[in-house]
This record gives sequence, C-alpha cells and structure tokens, in this order.
Amino acid sequence: MRRALGIIIAALSLAYAVATPARAVENGYTVNEIVDEGHRFFGATSGGLASVIEKAFQQYGLPNGYILGEEASGAFIGGLRFGEGTLFTKNAGEHRVFWQGPSLGLDVGGDGARTMMLVYNLPSVEAVYGRFGGVTGSAYLVGGVGMTMLKLNDITIVPVKTGVGARLGFNLGYLKITPMPTWNPF
Repeated sequence: MRRALGIIIAALSLAYAVATPARAVENGYTVNEIVDEGHRFFGATSGGLASVIEKAFQQYGLPNGYILGEEASGAFIGGLRFGEGTLFTKNAGEHRVFWQGPSLGLDVGGDGARTMMLVYNLPSVEAVYGRFGGVTGSAYLVGGVGMTMLKLNDITIVPVKTGVGARLGFNLGYLKITPMPTWNPF
C-alpha cells in the first residue's frame, strides 16, 4: 500500500512539474523570496508581513517584479500620496521609480510607510509607468500592515505597506508611477 501511494505521489509530482510552465518559475518570484526580502526591507516590526504576502500569492500567484520604497500620504476627504523606490525584475534588472496620486473618500489622517509592491503580468519595464486605479482602506493608530490591489490593463500591483501615523477610512483613487519625480499627483 505504501509503495503504491509513493508511486502515485511521484507520478502526480512529475505530471505537475511537466504541466507547470517553466517561464512562470524563471521570471516569477516565489513566496519565500518575497517574504525574505520583505523581512530584510521592513525589519523586525513586520510581524504580520508573511501572512499578508501569502494572501497576495494565494489570490494573484507569482509576481514577475516587485518595488521596494517609501511613501508619505495624508487625507482629509481628499488626499495625496508621494513615494519613491526601486523596481526589481529577474529579467530586466533594477529601475528607479516614483509614484504619486490623489484620492477621494471618507478618509482622514496621515502616515509614512515603507512599501513593497508586488507586480503581476508586467510585460516590460515601461509598462509599469501609468495610472493604476483602485480602492484603499486604512484603519490604524500608531502603526499597521495593510494590502490593497491596483490595476492598469492586465498589470496588477499589490502594495503591501507597514507604516506609522494615524489613518481611518476608505477612498477611491489611483497611483501614478513615473520614471522621474514630480509634485503633480494628477
């Protein structure tokens, strides 16, 4: 019985390996790579980071890029956020990026955050430059970890933030990613 079970498990493993596209593994980041990089980037204060990243992997799969950076934001019904960081890809290297964006909603407060953005379905580095729309919610006092989802065409960006400040509410807005810094959030 054990031998038959072992043969079945081996056959299923081989079938899975053959059916899994090699490109996704070569060009994508594994959950362990992202969690390890997140812990290095966010530090010891990121207790809930692994569970947030695992949830993103369950929902969206393997990202083929990620951005590490910092941002500041504030809102009183209308809000603004500005950030900068580095886009990492396995096949196109590292690229400096900047982001900014307006928001509108039932939202009040301000925060500063270290941000990791998981990037899915990125066909080229230039495709990341644009406006990614979505809904964001925040509820923390002093600090917290959060995840949202933003979309532009087939590209999905999942920002994972850990920050300090006081923020409560939800808003609708977009994140504009650019190759050069700008103070214009629109």
